Amino acid sequence: MHFELTKKQIYKLTIQIKSHFFDQQKMLYFETQIIIHKNNMTNLAIFASGSGTNAENIARYFADSKEIGVKCIVANNQKAGVLERAKRLKIPSYYFSNTEIKKSDALLECLKNHQIDYIILAGFLALIPSKMVTEFPNRILNIHPALLPSYGGKGMYGDNVHKAVLANRETQSGISIHYVNEKYDEGKLILQAYCPIFDEDSVESLANRIHKLEYRHYPQAIEQVIQDYSD
Repeated sequence: MHFELTKKQIYKLTIQIKSHFFDQQKMLYFETQIIIHKNNMTNLAIFASGSGTNAENIARYFADSKEIGVKCIVANNQKAGVLERAKRLKIPSYYFSNTEIKKSDALLECLKNHQIDYIILAGFLALIPSKMVTEFPNRILNIHPALLPSYGGKGMYGDNVHKAVLANRETQSGISIHYVNEKYDEGKLILQAYCPIFDEDSVESLANRIHKLEYRHYPQAIEQVIQDYSD
């Protein structure tokens, strides 16, 4: 008898059981062989709506990895700079309208064709539909430029967040990396990193400080999540 069980992202487990019955000796002999093959690559898809600095940072971080790789980049904005970055990085890129993402299965088919294991949101300004959350349970990650649960929700992205933080005279801000569910910015937190806010800060200066946190922590958090899942 032959059974093959596959844990999609990381391991393939093949169990071969050979049975030999020796009637004359009234014996039952079982030979069991277990072979574990490690799948050397976890495939990422990055979703972005803007210039794609985080997307490029993530792609470069994993460029030489034998275990994790960016297999495609998806944008919901035809003019998004991330599509040009994808060309320079020689990573397949795709445009899907918000309507297609919500009502069509075309994006899911694209992800299946690339054998995607994790979806990484990097400045993606659209709500992920529930069917995609169901298809990728705890395998969609997002980064938010504030300390959730504060300054999250619909419309709270980019400079909108930084303006609100400064208007409320906060003394610190930061980033939140979290799993994605069916609501904006409400998934389980994975990591938060902090930075100070100074009296002389502008939206631009705060944004630059936040970007440095994003570039430093997001690729490492993605890597850690994948490693923890495989353990």
